[in-house]
Amino acid sequence: MRMWHRLTLLFTLLLAPLTRAQEDTSRQPRAEDLREILSARAYGMGGAWRALGIGAESGTGNPAALAAFRSYRIELTGSWDWVGKDAFGMVALADSSTSALAAGVSYQLISLGKGVDRATGHLNTVALAIPFGDSLMVGVSSRYLLMRGARQANAITGDAGIIFRPAPIISLGVSAHNLIGTGNAELTRYYTAHAGVFAGLLTLAADVRADFETNNRTTLTYSGGMEYLFGQSFPVRAGYTWDGFTRSSQLGVGIGLLTPGGGIDIAYRHDIGGENGRLVAVTLKVQVQ
Repeated sequence: MRMWHRLTLLFTLLLAPLTRAQEDTSRQPRAEDLREILSARAYGMGGAWRALGIGAESGTGNPAALAAFRSYRIELTGSWDWVGKDAFGMVALADSSTSALAAGVSYQLISLGKGVDRATGHLNTVALAIPFGDSLMVGVSSRYLLMRGARQANAITGDAGIIFRPAPIISLGVSAHNLIGTGNAELTRYYTAHAGVFAGLLTLAADVRADFETNNRTTLTYSGGMEYLFGQSFPVRAGYTWDGFTRSSQLGVGIGLLTPGGGIDIAYRHDIGGENGRLVAVTLKVQVQ
């Protein structure tokens, strides 16, 4: 019996570092969380939105898209995942109507995790974009993240992007994110390529996101979505995402009501696998052209 106790103690000592490493790994920051703070329209289209440039939140995706349409926009978004207990709030303003230089500002409040793993973040973005004719737009943005709780961050970084429109109905773009290295796991560098097609009442969009740093491997995420406008006022949306981080699928659906001065969007996202999230989002918006 004495020998058995000694062996048990030895195995416990040997396995303790491994157990702690597994616990630490499970609590490592998930960089992808901050890439999924979207408007209800974007959630409804499966996360495919960076090439479109219609929403006030465009500066948080590809900043060049701010100059895609001449208008003044204000948006207020709230979303809640009742399975993962994640909540997001966003206030965004964009102006591309008063001068050639388009500008946008946004504030995003983030609450992630459960219990002792809960963290609260504040993400602020200022973006600028300038058009070169009707076909080419270039934009940059600066982002400041302050996060407290189980996940810590206090860093400034920046994004840059290009939108090319070979025809009025086609939008193509590329963007690079978190270009200023911060050494913070919440702000790893990643790149996106995206496309949008505006075919009358039908809008189609696709995004591909590539991360070469997180988890020391290449992680790709694919998104595709569509929107159809009924009666000039009632958009219906659907989209799909393959999440390379969680190796799972996400389905998005949404509806909206458009008025001459704004509107409301509602969306639902359903995770298949991964964290099995169930998220609902609402966006209120005001627009002046």
